[in-house]
Amino acid sequence: MIAETGLAALWLAAALAALQVLLGVLALRRGRAEAVPAIRAVAIVQGALAAVAMLALIKAFLDTDLSVALVAANSHSMKPWLYKFAGAWGNHEGSMLLWVTILGVAGAAVARFEHRLAERTLVATLAAQAGIALGFYAFLLFASNPFARLNPPPADGAGLNPLLQDPGLAFHPPTLYAGYVGLSVAFSFAVGALVTRDVGPAFARAMRPWVLGAWIFLTLGITAGSYWAYYELGWGGWWFWDPVENASLMPWLAATALLHSVTVLATRDGLRAWTVMLAVVAFSMSMIGTFLVRSGILTSVHAFAVDPRRGSFILVLLLLYIGGALALFGARVGTVRQGKLFEPFSREGSLVANNLLLTVILGIVLIGTFYPIVAGAFDVQLSVGPPFFDSTAGPIALLLVAVMAVGPLLRWRRDEAEALIQRSFPAIAATLATGVAVFLLGGPIGVLPLAGVALAGGLAVASVAPLAKRNLARAPLHLWGMVIAHLGIAVSLAGMAISTAYTQETLLAVGVGDPARVAGYTVRLEGVRPLVSDNWTALEGRLAVTDDNGVRFVLRPQVRYFTTPVTTTNESAIATMWNGQLYTVLGALGDDGRWQLRLWWKPFVTLIWLGGAMIAIGGALSLIGHQYRLWRTRQRAELYA
Repeated sequence: MIAETGLAALWLAAALAALQVLLGVLALRRGRAEAVPAIRAVAIVQGALAAVAMLALIKAFLDTDLSVALVAANSHSMKPWLYKFAGAWGNHEGSMLLWVTILGVAGAAVARFEHRLAERTLVATLAAQAGIALGFYAFLLFASNPFARLNPPPADGAGLNPLLQDPGLAFHPPTLYAGYVGLSVAFSFAVGALVTRDVGPAFARAMRPWVLGAWIFLTLGITAGSYWAYYELGWGGWWFWDPVENASLMPWLAATALLHSVTVLATRDGLRAWTVMLAVVAFSMSMIGTFLVRSGILTSVHAFAVDPRRGSFILVLLLLYIGGALALFGARVGTVRQGKLFEPFSREGSLVANNLLLTVILGIVLIGTFYPIVAGAFDVQLSVGPPFFDSTAGPIALLLVAVMAVGPLLRWRRDEAEALIQRSFPAIAATLATGVAVFLLGGPIGVLPLAGVALAGGLAVASVAPLAKRNLARAPLHLWGMVIAHLGIAVSLAGMAISTAYTQETLLAVGVGDPARVAGYTVRLEGVRPLVSDNWTALEGRLAVTDDNGVRFVLRPQVRYFTTPVTTTNESAIATMWNGQLYTVLGALGDDGRWQLRLWWKPFVTLIWLGGAMIAIGGALSLIGHQYRLWRTRQRAELYA
């Protein structure tokens, strides 16, 4: 009955989404404000029903209900409970149900908590959100039913992809999807504002927390996914420019531009049309990411290779939603009044430059991702890899960092070059000092990594500059959020540049007792032993490591063998020190009785993920700060009413 309950909840949620669209259209045409409470109620119940469907699928996986086809294809009775739980979305149908659940819950949250929008704009926004949800409900019910039954059920399930059997599965997809789908709210806000011709500061102030929330989740999801791939795949890399990695990066780039643009509109009444366009582009990128992962056109660690007809369904939805929004934008952009003007040399001007550079990087990533796919359609096989992205997007990203360092030091509306140079002097000095120190003391280094380290130093100083001459205890929380987020970018950039420039790698074959050297470490293979776990067996190497100061420790990399499905994986063993990580991978046993061993020394690589966490924390502080200030304003208004 659990599967039937989930399926019934999906059908009811789809019916309520259709009703929500209908009520919204009627309310807008007839100007009936009394319909707003009903639309809010329908949206809340719809979100609750979507959550019931997701909980039903999780219950089926936890119970290993093999009469459900999805459970039989992606689970196994011997799997640990965590992978049964997270395995509910570690497949095509389950991940799409998670997507539509977050979509429905997000719409319910807007209906319950949003009170700043004008009623007509809120009605149009909720109708647009329901319209998006309706398409995905149809996709699940007619093309990807997660509750389809098997009769008779098999004796046991086929098991979960071993690469997904990691705690990261419980965290990475939900946070990433919350970011993806959170951008649907910004999209719906933009559509609602265009329909009612209500693009202005009030609309931007209402939309900003939803954009910021989506951006925080995207940042967390990408950071977690990067670290998961780093330690799980055994390749020793933190970013591979995989097409599906790019599919998560593109919405983040667009959301970052949108976040800055909506701030200008909310606080300074500028960039009205640009903000609406970015809201459409940001959700377009998340839809494109969904299409890439589920269309079957990619072979990737991340992608679900499914029936291409499902990809066609998603492509139709993408064209319908994004094409419709762009058509609406084209029809209504003439009614969007021009916001207040500002000088190019101002903080608003720096945010425009920030937006343009982010958009250029987005374009490069989009072209680099889709060009091989388009070429393949014409039987031309080619690959676009890290050299292309590094050489094209890298310099622009560094220019973006320089603009980011200067931006918060500029004044709103208009500034003077001489005054800016004086305020920027500490950051400029830090950039030059860091670059010279690394060049003289760090050994051979490429131009881009050197520029990255130098700019990271300058950005770090510039990030904390807004706190200068302030009472830190009274500094607003959103200011702390901006400082910590920008400082996090400096930290991540330093980690990327240093690890790229100074990583050392050793690949060799060793027998028991043979030593190997990498950086300042001696690694000796002391033996290999068999291990047995719930759903895998393994050969585990014991590596005795001694650094040049005589400090000893042991690492235990594994080669794991899974039977359901039959797969072999290399599980890395990593030692983390204050200045980097020693990364080890045990390979296959050769005919000569020696084991393949791969060793990396990655200096300051942990700064990459520390910086990512700081960026998300900064965003969270900013969100809390803005909401707290709004609450205080309401409290004062009620007090003096």
